[in-house]
Amino acid sequence: MFKVQLTILLHIAVLLNAAPAKELPWSFLPLEKQELPKVQQTDWAQQRMDHFVLSKMEEKELQPAPPADDRVLLRRLYFDLIGLPPTMEQWTAFQNRAQSCRTTAIREEIEQLLASPHYGERWARHWLDLARYTDKTAKWLKSAAEPWRYRDWVIQAFNDDLPYPDFVRRQLANDLIEGHDPKDNAALGFLGLSPTYWKELKLPPEVIKTTVADEWEERMDAVGRTFLGLTLGCARCHDHKTDPVTQADYYAIAGVFASVRISDRPTISEELWVPVRKAREEVAKLEKEIDAQKKKKKDADQEKISELEKKVETIKSNTPHYDVPMVGGVMEAALYVKPAGKHGTTLDYQTGKSRDLPIHKRGNPNVVGEVIPRQFLGAFPFHNGKPRSFEHGSGRLDLAEAIVGDAAPLSARVMVNRVWQHHFGTGLCATPSEIGHSGEAPTHPDLLNDLANRFVKNGWSIKWLHREVLQSATWQQSIHNSESIETDPANQHLARMNRRRLDVEAWRDALLQTTESLDHTLGGKPTDLNANNNFRRTIYGAIHRREPNQFLRAHDFPDPTAHSPARQLTITPLQQLFSLNGPTLQFHAETLSKNLLKEPNLQQRIRTAYQKLFQREPRQKELEIAKAFLRDKPNDLHHWTQYAHALLVSNEFLFIE
Repeated sequence: MFKVQLTILLHIAVLLNAAPAKELPWSFLPLEKQELPKVQQTDWAQQRMDHFVLSKMEEKELQPAPPADDRVLLRRLYFDLIGLPPTMEQWTAFQNRAQSCRTTAIREEIEQLLASPHYGERWARHWLDLARYTDKTAKWLKSAAEPWRYRDWVIQAFNDDLPYPDFVRRQLANDLIEGHDPKDNAALGFLGLSPTYWKELKLPPEVIKTTVADEWEERMDAVGRTFLGLTLGCARCHDHKTDPVTQADYYAIAGVFASVRISDRPTISEELWVPVRKAREEVAKLEKEIDAQKKKKKDADQEKISELEKKVETIKSNTPHYDVPMVGGVMEAALYVKPAGKHGTTLDYQTGKSRDLPIHKRGNPNVVGEVIPRQFLGAFPFHNGKPRSFEHGSGRLDLAEAIVGDAAPLSARVMVNRVWQHHFGTGLCATPSEIGHSGEAPTHPDLLNDLANRFVKNGWSIKWLHREVLQSATWQQSIHNSESIETDPANQHLARMNRRRLDVEAWRDALLQTTESLDHTLGGKPTDLNANNNFRRTIYGAIHRREPNQFLRAHDFPDPTAHSPARQLTITPLQQLFSLNGPTLQFHAETLSKNLLKEPNLQQRIRTAYQKLFQREPRQKELEIAKAFLRDKPNDLHHWTQYAHALLVSNEFLFIE
């Protein structure tokens, strides 16, 4: 009996550790335009995607929810596209246009918002979650770069509707693209701002090799999950358990990251940069001499210090582009970890070189096997049944080309699913960075395939994708559908819209706009969100990887040390205490009250409050409650601040219907 049980256990162990199935996941398959399914309610669909959604509803004998009313729809549209509420004036103008033709009014509003520079601010923040963006890199890098230029580059890329393949190429390899604009080197921040780990070089090479291999895995994880929806890091120690990614595949791509070094990059051409680099090196030597003299204090040679300082100023003034902005990026340099003396370690970066990595057995860089040439995933044959070889430098540009070329079906599905997620709250595939066998199956596979196929056909335009979704009857539904709520509480069949809580950025920005405090200035250096006089949009708040801002942290801002595919929404006592007792809400409530007190009478002040916050008139009951509270002290700032505070922490302000 014991032998039989042991045999069964051994068979189970073999199955659990078996190589991944040869069958490709649905996400790897070629894209094709799908046939529209037949539906009974033929007059409901407004866009092609609506047919796929309605077909699923009808299978479950569900009816779609009625359309959202104009006010709700406009608020949803504004928060989705620019992360700000509409003003009362914008709501009134939309309402007037909608009386003639609601469909036309919605289409025109979408176009206006897509053309707004604030669109890029909203959608760049979604991307920065994936890119583990930070304004403060590790101090041991001694970087002079300005990380915020990557954030601004992403904003501009969304505003320009940069085709997604170019968006990918520039972030992985802008400096290697023929005829590239050096200003776009800011895009290299995707890699250049990656988390780095401290390497104590007094330790033996065996220890440091593991730290370096961990960094390579971090890059692999970020690139794989962001662009391909694959957890490539799972193949570091063994073949991927579910997806067709072998351990050899892992080290074929890891060789790319073993051939690059995090480095400040200039935003001018190499030809112009060479004399600047030499001048900066000379200035660094002179400044070192100046510091050495100043450390002598009383014995310092002031005449020599003055002479050295004049030399520094002369070099700076006589060197064109000396103050050129630097951005966080990478450069071509193969890294080898070598012993230094009996116990220490040295990091040997060989500039302009690249290297192939051996397989690390069980992920241990100190126990190696076969050397794997740099190439793309074996599941995507490029020529004669073999994957694309990475033969140009580190292979960064080859990798980018493979992601948007050889793996285009997968890449397109991943991006389409991400856009869908931000419009509906959940993606068609609920695991946006795990698309394939390892993630959840899509609820509407034909719809995802059809949208991805047309996304590619329409030039990989993200703004085109927004139009397709936002003009649909599916997205324009209300949240009210009692039958759907009862039989499909998770709303997998999309027979209604989901009520969604504002993320922390949209919430704070809405507070600023409502109180007429918002600074609409675009781009620039990060600001301290804790400062009382900081009225800039939250995307411009300083992000510190190791010391996160507590306001953001309490309100579910993602950890900038890791790729974050979706916000994990929580409801905690800290959030409630912040809203009820924190100085931020108190400040905004008082500011709003001061503005309301400028109105001529009590009723007009109450009406203005509702118009500013909710773009509607107060209901009769709401008017009565407000009058009862404010009637005895109609001009008292303290009472009005309490009233405004209650409105600002209401669910109607915090949630989108």
